[in-house]
Amino acid sequence: MNTSHEWSPEAWKQKTLRQGIAYPDERALAAALEQLGQLPPLVTSWEVERLKGLLAQAQHGEAFLLQGGDCCEQFADCRSETIVAKLKILLNMSMALTYGGKRRVIRVGRFAGQYTKPRSSDTETQGGVTLTAYRGDLVNRPEFNAAARTPDPALLLRGYERAALTLNFIRGLVDGGFADLHHPEYWDVGFVKFAALSDEYTRIIGNIGDGLRFLETLAGRPLDELQRQEFYTSHEGLHLPYEQSQTRHVPRRSGWYDLTCHMPWIGNRTNQLDGAHVEFFRGLANPIGVKIGPKTAPAEVAELARVLNPANEPGRLTLIHRYGAPEIALALPPHIAALQAADQQVLWCCDPMHGNTKNTRTGRKTRDFQSILSELEQAFDIHRACGSHLGGVHFELTGENVTECVGGARGLSEADLEHAYHSNVDPRLNYEQSLELALLMARKMSAAT
Repeated sequence: MNTSHEWSPEAWKQKTLRQGIAYPDERALAAALEQLGQLPPLVTSWEVERLKGLLAQAQHGEAFLLQGGDCCEQFADCRSETIVAKLKILLNMSMALTYGGKRRVIRVGRFAGQYTKPRSSDTETQGGVTLTAYRGDLVNRPEFNAAARTPDPALLLRGYERAALTLNFIRGLVDGGFADLHHPEYWDVGFVKFAALSDEYTRIIGNIGDGLRFLETLAGRPLDELQRQEFYTSHEGLHLPYEQSQTRHVPRRSGWYDLTCHMPWIGNRTNQLDGAHVEFFRGLANPIGVKIGPKTAPAEVAELARVLNPANEPGRLTLIHRYGAPEIALALPPHIAALQAADQQVLWCCDPMHGNTKNTRTGRKTRDFQSILSELEQAFDIHRACGSHLGGVHFELTGENVTECVGGARGLSEADLEHAYHSNVDPRLNYEQSLELALLMARKMSAAT
């Protein structure tokens, strides 16, 4: 953590802000931010520090990070069935990865705050009409009219409230035993169809159950700690005024904590060394992530690590690489070498989604399952060949039966995308595709152990 006396939560305002939001009513914005600053934090500093310790274990190969959730949450999705579906897929995926990798899996959801998205253009044109681009429910609304697309400060408070409701429900589920390893039947989702891999998953769960019963027999008592699995939250810390409003000192700890979530990250569009986002994040005590792509120079990656983690603190910094299947073999090895030469401690995490986005013939955004799998498999192999190790994965996924990514065991085609394409921004893996990826990763991890 950077404890420099020169840093403050407002220091980012002296830097170049990319992907900023132009609010027409500055007084309304200031009033909303003042209210946010008086509200209780969404997460606690001891939860944040607990996650940092777990990420340090993943950094040393003793655990594995599974980070996943919606590309951009919508307020309308703050519903019990939607939240439960997200927990189910993360639990199911984590069981497969635990079995294959023989390591604890750290579950970090892209939920309870992933309400903003960067865009390649500030505006959008339809039918000769140009309006502000949709930037996520925290900023404006997706409907294409001037009123909906005008940034509204009141949505900042609405986002906080939706995040709080989501977190409260998740904590209630976890505390109530929903994530109990003794009852994986709680996590069943009915639309999974790929028979061969479904059978493999059933076998994995059966083996885990047998192992639990064996350990409890040896111990002579139930293993109560297995009845409650931990979940942590993350989102891209894109909207810096919102993040700053919940950044504060806490009693009996040093440093500043961004308490909108446990693990905020910097996106690939805002990772410039001279930018406002790097300046804000460098002073936080949270574990943080930063996304890097094929255009990020190796020297820049090493400098980002030095600036964002000057104390070289274990568990502090996660580098989330997103190259695309055709680019990873050229881009990743120099990045690994740069960090090794600088002796910087980081957790390497693969995001195989963003570099593999493409447009269909009709202009629909999609991603190909085989490209996603290819980038993942190459990431494992390249890290191993370079004397490094992949310590985590980062997916855009949903627990719903959407058709947004092509391929997978069901062989979804471009024509199938029209059946259930619900995302307003980027395409997500559905439950079936997500679990299939986890099982294939588990095979890869098992073969390497």
